[in-house]
Amino acid sequence: MAENTKKKGFIGNILALPNDNPKKTIFVAALLCLVCSVLVSTSAVVLKPLQQINKANDIKKNILAVTGLLTDDADVDALFAQFETKVVNLDAGKYEDIDVTTYDQRKASSDPAQSVTLTAEQDIASIGSRAKLATIYLLKENGAVKQVVLPVHGYGLWSTLYGFISFDADFNTIGGLQFYEHAETPGLGGEVDNPKWRKQWQGKKAFNEQGELKIEVVRGFVDYKVAGAEHKVDGLSGATLTSVGVSNLVKYWLGENAFGPYLKNMRTEMGK
Repeated sequence: MAENTKKKGFIGNILALPNDNPKKTIFVAALLCLVCSVLVSTSAVVLKPLQQINKANDIKKNILAVTGLLTDDADVDALFAQFETKVVNLDAGKYEDIDVTTYDQRKASSDPAQSVTLTAEQDIASIGSRAKLATIYLLKENGAVKQVVLPVHGYGLWSTLYGFISFDADFNTIGGLQFYEHAETPGLGGEVDNPKWRKQWQGKKAFNEQGELKIEVVRGFVDYKVAGAEHKVDGLSGATLTSVGVSNLVKYWLGENAFGPYLKNMRTEMGK
């Protein structure tokens, strides 16, 4: 009997135990956990490149959407080839000569060496800190800038909203606002994804003739009989805090502590 036990080995001896034996139960559970963890880890490693490709493709689609180029049968890569990707130094409002393919603005925003901590007065978007450099996208036609796409993010009611805002060649007229990531309440704050609401942003002016930032989301509806309506967008019904959050994040990113210097430089350069 002792010889048979020795031949079976440790695993064989455990498996030979009755099914209700605690040792066998613990062993089988531990073995199952080990197998599952190996499978999950392997899947994560194998699928990571595909996930990164899908993420990059989704970003491209949202950039095309905010510029009005995305259609159901669109060749995403071919259309995106019309864009020139640049990195902007937000403090200087000028382009930085760095590798755009390796720079990750989102990661940089949480790196103290690559980011700026915002004061309570500055942080109207409730983001805590922002990267020193930002990736932007220039849609060009015959070498001339037709639209520019800027990344924006800020806190709504339940989540941080990440998206893009586009401008026409005057760097003042808004072409669109598109969010690609958020967790706002469906049917309420989630209406930031409603095409009808997003369409209201098209043609709005971010700055007045004096160069002052005026764009905002108002509570209720815009009165188009009142002066300044070109700077205002209807609030989201039943989602006051999300509306305020969107208004604040847009004001922040177009303001002096973010893309304001860049937009001012570009308007000056183009004589706008």
